Amino acid sequence: MKLRTLLSAFLLLSLPATSHAADITGIPKIREGDQLQIGNHRIRLGGIDAPAVDQLCLNTRAERWTCGAAARDELIKRFGAKSWTCRTRAVADRRGRTVARCEADGEDIQKWLVSNGWALAQTRLSRDYEADEKAAREAKAGMWQGAFIAPWDWRIRNKKTAVLGAVQPPENARAVLLASASGPVAPSPDCTIKGNVNRAGECIYHQPTSRWYAKIEMKISKGTRWFCSVEEAEAAGCRETRR
Repeated sequence: MKLRTLLSAFLLLSLPATSHAADITGIPKIREGDQLQIGNHRIRLGGIDAPAVDQLCLNTRAERWTCGAAARDELIKRFGAKSWTCRTRAVADRRGRTVARCEADGEDIQKWLVSNGWALAQTRLSRDYEADEKAAREAKAGMWQGAFIAPWDWRIRNKKTAVLGAVQPPENARAVLLASASGPVAPSPDCTIKGNVNRAGECIYHQPTSRWYAKIEMKISKGTRWFCSVEEAEAAGCRETRR
């Protein structure tokens, strides 16, 4: 019996290790610059971080523009109608999305995003796209044309958040970018869900059709913020208004 058990263990150890699950192929529905869906599979592009669709950047004239929506739209324009092949890892992120490296017509999607300034390399996880980021910065491509906050910092931005850019950002860049986070006007037509904090300290989100939507004042001093989807609002710990 012991011999049979040892033999079985040896055979298992002799099998080649598999670091990837089955490939996912198909034409994607692109949600954000690094998020998409193919069939029933929600996919997060690994090794990079693209701006969320509510993120704002500054152009060369220090004017705000919707760089997050632009990253998504440029990706759709370049690859949206093509069939993708996504090589997945046997892991999912904390939101249950499959992490993958994707390509279309033999072109690395992540490499294209980073080299065109629509995403940053997540060097703490992978250095594969570090050179592409450097090239984008030198070319002042995409977000690098002016000033912006790294996507991972945008999600937890505060007064100490660093501002990046191909050249020295203007002195008021941080103030302008932070002020835009919860300004009175939605950052883009895709980001019209209002989030506020009630007296009990709960985060509540209001869709444009909700009863109190028009009465919610969007002011950073009140802890309000814009969301681009119900999923994003709920991921931030908010619940839908009951009225």
